[in-house]
Amino acid sequence: MGTDYIVEKLKDQFKTGILEVIEKNRKRIVITISPASLPDISSYLYKDAGFRFIIASAIHTKRGFEIHYHFSLDSAGLILNLHVILDRNNPEVESLSNMFNASNWIEREMHELFGINFLNHPNQDKLISEGNWAEGVYPYRKEFKSISEEKE
Repeated sequence: MGTDYIVEKLKDQFKTGILEVIEKNRKRIVITISPASLPDISSYLYKDAGFRFIIASAIHTKRGFEIHYHFSLDSAGLILNLHVILDRNNPEVESLSNMFNASNWIEREMHELFGINFLNHPNQDKLISEGNWAEGVYPYRKEFKSISEEKE
């Protein structure tokens, strides 16, 4: 199963959910998707296409809170990243922890460090920060200048 085939199947299956496809090389694809389509596309990758969930990673940028969900198709040596960009003022997305046990802790960590709300997560209690910083403080959030401040 080649990368072209996988990308075409995803585009056919999830027309409106796929926003951008970047083929980094023949073994790595980044697919930007709408946050609402994350559960369905993840389920398809796992149940129908044979991918496994590896891990997720987040970063706070001027565009918002960006999460990369890393999946692997081991038989082909292919890494596929589902990339979502969450609203900077209300960062939330459906949790994958009810589908993948492996996503439970990383979602809790992203919740603690960035303040991202993972909807329907079974337990967003503190994982690493107990007593390290105040409630409501998210140490990995950044302060970005507004467009008008940048022009000054």
